[in-house]
Amino acid sequence: MRVSRTGMTVVALLITLSGVEAGAGQLGQLGKVTEGVKKVGELRDLQVTDAEEQQLGQDVSARIRERYGVVQSAPVHRYVSLVGRTIAAASSRPALPWTFIVLDTDGVNAFAAPGGYVHITRGALALMQDEAELAGVLAHEIVHITGKHTIRSMQKTKAVQMGASETLSGNAALLDRVVAATYESIVERGFGREDERESDAAGVALISRVGYQPAALGTILARLKERNASSRERRGLFASHPDMQSRLDGIAGTITKQKLTGTVTLSERYRQAITYTPKPLSDIATVDAGAAGLTGSDSKAAPAPAPADDKAKKDEPRRRSFGLGRMMPGSGGEKSQAQVTGSGAARGVDPERDARGGSNPALVAVSISAADLQAFRKAGGLTAAGA
Repeated sequence: MRVSRTGMTVVALLITLSGVEAGAGQLGQLGKVTEGVKKVGELRDLQVTDAEEQQLGQDVSARIRERYGVVQSAPVHRYVSLVGRTIAAASSRPALPWTFIVLDTDGVNAFAAPGGYVHITRGALALMQDEAELAGVLAHEIVHITGKHTIRSMQKTKAVQMGASETLSGNAALLDRVVAATYESIVERGFGREDERESDAAGVALISRVGYQPAALGTILARLKERNASSRERRGLFASHPDMQSRLDGIAGTITKQKLTGTVTLSERYRQAITYTPKPLSDIATVDAGAAGLTGSDSKAAPAPAPADDKAKKDEPRRRSFGLGRMMPGSGGEKSQAQVTGSGAARGVDPERDARGGSNPALVAVSISAADLQAFRKAGGLTAAGA
């Protein structure tokens, strides 16, 4: 068949127009992709206001209490709160609504949640011998909160990011993600080297400021070191980077350099208020890996296996917890949280972090007035904040 020059021109024109139409479609798709990239680029690091910090801490504390239970003793909570508030009043954020909670477990641990929620275990109280040691541990946790270490850590690692116009307030899905990431950070991973050293140094300075013996934090750390002497991995309350001896050296150096002079220990007052007896690691019942019940089983802690070689040690995650230990991902209720706790089974059960907890997560109400704090300080020979 013979096609005229004119006919060929028409066909070429139709092809050209078709190509333009197709190209326009492709450009439209490209525009959508570009728009999507732009939206991704609008993500920002986690931003938390003071009011949002309170809500975050409250929700994280609820998870910690659900995991370990709460000692239902008003006198014990009152005593720990008096010590804690005495120290918090001298901190850089005295106006926070500080809440001190005693967890119902034999594991030796402590956890600092944002907004002023400080948790310490019954097992930790049992291991201590005087009020200055309790003050040292509480001060360490208080500094984690005043320094916003958890939030700062998530900003550094970009564990949770927000849209350009997003806020935590009124955004239940985002808040739930942040609560889950914070719980994981506090309970499972803990704080990094820089935050731990800051909390050690600022903590001993803080307790000395109100009159407590600053070396008391090192004393309880050394006792933990002895308790875990036969363990193959760092455990519990102070299972963190840097290693224990490095922390002890750092505390001693801070006391010398800053010429900290507190002398109060109050062992007798401590013994009157706290009567718990510490349990050996081998006698602590732990939560089984993947167990559905957060309160755990009657299984006893077994020694953790040693790393296969030096390379295995180097390959360990850099951020391990302090908390008096592994000072939390996802929500999803009791079962999923238990499985998160049990996820450490591959590296060996940690009888401090994985210790069985009590069944009652309810807060114990404690009312402490300014006059109560003043009388407590006076009876112990302590100094008022700012004095």
